[in-house]
Amino acid sequence: MVRVVRFGGPEVLVTGEAPDPVAGQGQVVVDAAVAGMTFVETRIRQGTDPWHATPRLPYIPGGLVAGRVGAVGAGVDPRWRGRRVLAGTGETGGFAERAAVAERDLFRVPDGLGLPEATALYSDGATAQGLAERAGLHRGEWVLVEAAAGGVGSLLVQLARAAGARVIAAARGGRKLALARELGAEVAVDYTAPDWTARVREATGGTGADLVFDGVGGRIGREAFTVTARGGRFSVHGAAGGEATVIGPDEARRRGVEVIGIEQLYGFGPHTGRWARRMMTRAAAGEIRPVIGQTFPLHRAAAAHAAMEDRTALGKTLLLL
Repeated sequence: MVRVVRFGGPEVLVTGEAPDPVAGQGQVVVDAAVAGMTFVETRIRQGTDPWHATPRLPYIPGGLVAGRVGAVGAGVDPRWRGRRVLAGTGETGGFAERAAVAERDLFRVPDGLGLPEATALYSDGATAQGLAERAGLHRGEWVLVEAAAGGVGSLLVQLARAAGARVIAAARGGRKLALARELGAEVAVDYTAPDWTARVREATGGTGADLVFDGVGGRIGREAFTVTARGGRFSVHGAAGGEATVIGPDEARRRGVEVIGIEQLYGFGPHTGRWARRMMTRAAAGEIRPVIGQTFPLHRAAAAHAAMEDRTALGKTLLLL
């Protein structure tokens, strides 16, 4: 297992030993093969995330594991034993070879889908599907996707393209822009370039994007808002740039833009299972594919966190146990 022993950089992730968990009432023990990771977990590790409670030290990071059910506790359907599952651990506990989780938090992995692919699609896939449903995807519209080569962004590019939208992918660096084009983006722009918003305007004939998915925030999020078309939608879901984009109602009204703030994510929880199942069905049918850019063994969890933080990671980053 891996613990965070103090708040700080990736080096605070330290491998160690712990007693095997025991399945209690209503619980199972999952023999984990994959541990999922999200960017927000790097902020929690730093002690700087404003959206989640700060864990007590030391803690085992990770909120999602995939594997087979190895043991079931009292009151649990014994047919779970041996099944391939995804299991939510809350906000901590996932960076371990075994995890005790509640039966209600199990999600059966569909046949024909690998555990890494299912892990990549569960939280990021559900988020992408939820964002798409909330904002609406329409044929012929211009859709700007920030962080288009990331876990959520790469799926949004594919969902928008599949809906018949024209996609502008915004990311940093040639590798990420090439991936976005491969996934179906019609235009790809590097948002570290000073003229990137001008390129968006040029691509859209001067009107701007009908829909913007803002997963970066900070300066880039503010700049993206300036190229949202009048009558368009600006959907906020991330703050990789430091702070989530906040657009005041007066500013939004002057621009004629519907702003869907980051608070939309608070309502996603009850729908996660349905949205994830939808995305996995589409992946099994070959309609979309999760991008797993890099995997690390559990003992290199610090390197995995570092890859996400320095923006070198493509798609989803996973730990393999």
